[in-house]
Amino acid sequence: MKKVFKVLALVLALSMVVAFAACGGTSEETTASADETTTGEAAELDLSKIKIGFICLHDENSTYDKNFLDAAKEAKAALGLTDDQVVIVTNIAESAACYDTAADLAEDGCNIVFANSFGHEDFMIQAAKEYPEVQFCHATGTKAHTEGLKNYHNAFASIYEGRYLAGIAAGLKLNEMIADGKITAEQAKMGYVGAFTYAEVISGYTSFYLGAKSVCPSVTMDVQFTGSWYDEQAEKEAAVTLMNKDCVLISQHADSMGAPTACETAGVPNVSYNGSTIAACPNTFIVSSRINWAPYYEYIIKAVAKGEEIAVDWCGGIKEGSVVLTDVNEAAAAEGTQKAIDDAKAKFLDGTLKVFATDTFTKDGAAMESYMADVDTDAAYTADTEVIKDGYFSESEFRSAPYFDVRIDGITLLNEKF
Repeated sequence: MKKVFKVLALVLALSMVVAFAACGGTSEETTASADETTTGEAAELDLSKIKIGFICLHDENSTYDKNFLDAAKEAKAALGLTDDQVVIVTNIAESAACYDTAADLAEDGCNIVFANSFGHEDFMIQAAKEYPEVQFCHATGTKAHTEGLKNYHNAFASIYEGRYLAGIAAGLKLNEMIADGKITAEQAKMGYVGAFTYAEVISGYTSFYLGAKSVCPSVTMDVQFTGSWYDEQAEKEAAVTLMNKDCVLISQHADSMGAPTACETAGVPNVSYNGSTIAACPNTFIVSSRINWAPYYEYIIKAVAKGEEIAVDWCGGIKEGSVVLTDVNEAAAAEGTQKAIDDAKAKFLDGTLKVFATDTFTKDGAAMESYMADVDTDAAYTADTEVIKDGYFSESEFRSAPYFDVRIDGITLLNEKF
């Protein structure tokens, strides 16, 4: 018996993107011309047979899931999809409930099913095998390139570049605090609230740290893990723990308002994730990076409408508008922050800046000349692919999901959660 789904009008916009495009950050104010182009392109496509189902781990109370929903809502007019063509189901656990939902969506007439959480992957693969006529697309997963299914696909974005830009904003804030005599250079320690000790989180906090280090050489960072993607109380407690460890600025890779509100209460500068927190944290919010999923939504819908193959692994970036930064909060940010972000962004665009350039960090006191990463995921996490090339760690080039799991000098893990 089919489940009753909560139907929302979803929005799918911005320009079509190609697989494995590396990118950085961009302003959230740069979508108007892309929307106009999309409207014209959509008018030339027959989208009448498209029906897409979305599976979300949580609902809009989670900043992570809200980001997916917001990205969808921004482009409904551009693609001209009706309410009946889009189905979204929220609060689907990383369990057999995901398979059940995916199967129900397929039986409900969806020719595209998308899921947004890492733990959904095996259940999406199970559904893809049973419904070969339906395209199953999964965010943050790692197995599409080894499963070999024509109807199962992974997608991510080069969010590490957005986090690097946000790190620049953090480093400039530390410099301002040093210049104002609030801290010494040796006290420039940041804190980071992480969900799990996974490559995705390690890649994110390392890129944030390297962005800060590029402008504040004395910076160090502590990381506290919560063991959950969404736990407001645990994230708040983690932020407080970090502040009690003398961290003078906090960022996060976790999905609630716990850390930002703890920072606002304590008057500690904060760099958030997945959207602006300025409404709740006007005095401490500096900037936020996030993935914009609208380009991928549009890409897969157009591919199905045209009868074209969907990339096995897709990674959008700055040129596609897939990684964005919020406006800088001038009330909390250091002077010159926006210019510094723009300057670094330009270097990403012309290819002269690599986040994980091996001359910008060390591991155990030495520069890295070689590294075998676990790209082809297996139960033993076997290292299988050389990822150092041309002087940098080539993140998200061999598959879309991050595989940077290097523990570099300057970052201390206070605990671990797997």
